[in-house]
Amino acid sequence: MSATLIWTIVVLAGLGLVLSLVLYLVAKKFKVEEDPRIDEVEKVMPGANCGGCGFAGCRAFADAAVKASNPDQNFCPVGGNEVMKKVAAILGFEMAEKLPRVAVVRCNGNCEARPVTNIYGGVRSCRVKAALYSGDTLCSFGCLGCGDCVEACAFGAITMDAATGLPVVDESKCTSCGACVKACPKNIIELRNKGPRSMRVYVSCLNKDKGAVARKACLSACIGCGKCTKVCSHDAITLENNLAYIDFSKCKLCKKCVAECPTGAIHAVNFPVLPPKPSPVAKPAEKEQTNE
Repeated sequence: MSATLIWTIVVLAGLGLVLSLVLYLVAKKFKVEEDPRIDEVEKVMPGANCGGCGFAGCRAFADAAVKASNPDQNFCPVGGNEVMKKVAAILGFEMAEKLPRVAVVRCNGNCEARPVTNIYGGVRSCRVKAALYSGDTLCSFGCLGCGDCVEACAFGAITMDAATGLPVVDESKCTSCGACVKACPKNIIELRNKGPRSMRVYVSCLNKDKGAVARKACLSACIGCGKCTKVCSHDAITLENNLAYIDFSKCKLCKKCVAECPTGAIHAVNFPVLPPKPSPVAKPAEKEQTNE
């Protein structure tokens, strides 16, 4: 072995040792101490990493929860109140329970109510479809039917109904993570309070066109007539841009608006089916009493 080769090996080895020492000193000097509670919080998280909490995964949520000055501003929709109780116990504060929510599809334009006027032959994606044109029907506000929401749901809570062409939410699987809300380019999916015994009332339409135009596009559209606002005694319904909206925090589930809506745009979900009222029975005519 030549002397040149030996010196080359020695120099490289020495340089490696020096650089290793420099890296060690730099790492030690700039080492960031991490709060051990972050690991504890992450362990109790569901591990879905769905981003429904607004952070890029459970680890990021745990870090934010530990550093937050106000613990109420962070909430894990997948774990819900049970997980947040554990997080609160680790961090030493009390967490107020939040009402459970569920994804609601605010489009009632099935194939019969909203007939197809043109055929789309492009990529099977709602986002791509929305970027190209308004949709297959005269309604430019409704569901595009490609199922981006189905793909976005990590919990198998959404399926496409072949008969109606609309997404259907399985509330027993829905975690209200909001992934479907973000995936829909038409914003037809909304997170609403699940309601007592899962009962809720909402306007299943987003069409903001004037009544005649909306009605022509979809037989089930909200036509902005305002009848629902007049019968609501709880100030829960507002009418803006030809579209009614029900505030679920004010709604008392009386269903007067459901009965009043002329197009069936207002839906009442999971209410018990009451037996029909018996028709009044006519009393037999009393015979006139005669004195014999």
